[in-house]
This record gives sequence, C-alpha cells and structure tokens, in this order.
Amino acid sequence: MLRHLRHIGSLILSLILAGNLFAQKDTSFRLLKSVKYNIVSFAVNNLGEIYLINADNQLKKLNEKGDSVGVFNEITKYGKLSYIDAQNPWRTLLYYGNFYNLVLLDKYLNVVGSIKLPQKNIFRAKAISTSYDNNIWVYDEQDYKLKKIDESGKLISATTDFRLLFDSLPSPTEIIDRDGFVYLYDPLKGLYVFDYYGLFKNRLTFLNWKDIVIVGKTIYGFDDKNYYSYSLGSLNLQQYPLPPFFKDGTSIKLGNNRIYVLKDNIINIYTP
Repeated sequence: MLRHLRHIGSLILSLILAGNLFAQKDTSFRLLKSVKYNIVSFAVNNLGEIYLINADNQLKKLNEKGDSVGVFNEITKYGKLSYIDAQNPWRTLLYYGNFYNLVLLDKYLNVVGSIKLPQKNIFRAKAISTSYDNNIWVYDEQDYKLKKIDESGKLISATTDFRLLFDSLPSPTEIIDRDGFVYLYDPLKGLYVFDYYGLFKNRLTFLNWKDIVIVGKTIYGFDDKNYYSYSLGSLNLQQYPLPPFFKDGTSIKLGNNRIYVLKDNIINIYTP
C-alpha cells in the first residue's frame, strides 16, 4: 500500500508539471491504450487492474495490460450496480444502491458473500468503502451515523448521531479510509474528517470535486477544468489547470503509475 501511495504521489507531481508545461507546448504524458466498452463508471486497484461498469450494468475486469480477464453477469439477482470499491485486489465490494445490497467478490469475480443492509437495520445508504482492517464503512442516512460492519453485516462500531454534530446534515457520496482517518465527501457540503474512533475532527468546504485522492496528509481532487491540492492544517488550497486532454473527463483515477481518464464512455490510459 505504501508503495502504491508513492506511485500516486509521483503521478500527481507529473500531472501538475504537465499542466504547467503545456503552456510551453509540451507534455510529459503518453497514451498507452484506449478501452472502449460503453463505460459508465470504473475503478482501479493498486495492481493496475480495472473494473468497468457498462451501460447494461455488466461488470468486466481487465488486467494491468488492459486485457479482459473476467466478467460478472449476475445483474438481475442484486439490482442495479451503482458503485465498485476495488481497494483490495483480493476482495472487491459491489454496491447495489437501489436495494441496498453489498456483494463481495474474490479476485476471480466469484461471489464470496453478500449483505442485505436492510436486514442489518441499515435502510438508507449511499456511500460504502473498505476499512483499513478489511471491514466495511457504511454511512446510514436513516440513523445519521457512520458505521463499521464486518463481512456478515454485524455492527462493529458507529459514530455519534450526526444530528447532534451538525446543523446541516451531509449526504456523502464517497467514503475514504486513509492513514488513521475516515473522510466522508458530500459534493454540496464538503469533506468531513473523522478518526478511527468515530470522533469528528474537521470539515473542509471543498465543493463539487470528484475522484478525491489522499496521500499522507495531502488531499487531491479534480473538477472539469482544474486539479486541486491541499495539505491538512496548511490553510493553503492550491489550484492547477488540467492538461487539455484530461479536461471534461467524467472521471480521472490514478494508480500503478498510470492515469485513467473516462471521457465519452472510453477510458484513455496515460503514463508519465
């Protein structure tokens, strides 16, 4: 994991330099491959394996070379696939938000477990994530708590009711577990920071970001035109223009010393 984060750090530096160098009619990126699959969304793990969701709600896995190595077709059994968490190469989380179903897959896309969240008294959830200890974070929008559950859905811990913490309640779309902190991101309200004990630490009003990356104590994010960097506690938000070939990408992800840009249902894979 540490090695993966170092790679991401170097990618981020390359991205910043590319934006600056473009003014000199130069760029440090090379297009490696384009993946065409009518792609709606995707995830990348730290081995460079890509998980694709297409318009037909099919999940396809590619290896680090971009070659297909598996397809998961059990569409109607669980509902509409809305999110993939691929942080752990050995266990992938699929989230079917319309019925609040979590499905656990092994590296070969075989089902190894499933959780019907309503059966675990979680009736509204938009955001999920793998925790540092290979459990699962879920934000319960009915109880207004961030909860940690195990692979069977058993509750391990929960935060204080958010109604006691905030005047305006967040509705996070993303949960990130990194280096002792859990980050909940609501594009309309910002980034909420908690420690592993569930104690609220801070709120950062970074709005309308996507594809947030956290390396150490530095937070990175994108919008359609710019790339942002913020070091925790610095009060210094830095903004850089994206290189033109990254602009207007639906999603930009970093991993395995590559940058993946989803644009017009196609993923373009670049290397610095």
